[in-house]
Amino acid sequence: MKPFLLLASRAEDAAAEDEYEAYLRYGGLEPSQLRRIRMEAAPLPRLDLSEYSGVIVGGSPFTSSDPAEQKSDVQHRVEHELAALLDRIVPEDFPFLGACYGVGTLGRHQGAVIDRTYGEGLGGVTITLTEEGLVDPLLRGLPESFTAFTGHKEACTLLPPHAVLLASSAACPVHMFRIKTNLYATQFHPELDAQGLVTRIDIYRHAGYFPPESAERLMEDARRFTATESMKILRNFVERYAR
Repeated sequence: MKPFLLLASRAEDAAAEDEYEAYLRYGGLEPSQLRRIRMEAAPLPRLDLSEYSGVIVGGSPFTSSDPAEQKSDVQHRVEHELAALLDRIVPEDFPFLGACYGVGTLGRHQGAVIDRTYGEGLGGVTITLTEEGLVDPLLRGLPESFTAFTGHKEACTLLPPHAVLLASSAACPVHMFRIKTNLYATQFHPELDAQGLVTRIDIYRHAGYFPPESAERLMEDARRFTATESMKILRNFVERYAR
């Protein structure tokens, strides 16, 4: 089997390792089957897509809708490199799954309006599938409504006409969409379980997602949720596109 490629951009080692382990665990992958590139650490090398089964973009501390002058040089580089890669991925309809940051990257690339209108705090939310989501192969085996973890400053306010809306929440109208046949983005984190969210709350308590003094309460709240259904998306992605 050709490996999948995980494009990560978390600078904190603990968060980066926890994310990588989650994709291995819930994707049912061995380390040799998931190559990771940490984009924040160095420029993205030239990639031969024929060497991979699919591309996954993990979550990121970057907020794509921030004004250009507020973005670091690293963020500008990462955004430029991802946009250039999507210039190749989208025309090929090459298997792609972007989690959280995928909305900001694939969405912006395809003309979606991405801003801070529908941001959500860290925690468990109820995700509801649309009629199209109920029959989409990547959502096979998921119930119409399920709990997933989220935490995002920005979201999609308006999808382009050629995108297919697959899932929403009460506070965020676009939680998952598809472009063409094989290009997907989620606003929730399909890889994230309660312990993973606790880890991220601890790491990002000073990153502006929530008041730092509320971290302990948020960790306690996270432990009350059970989020297991969203992980099926990762397994479905692997099973559908492994080659």
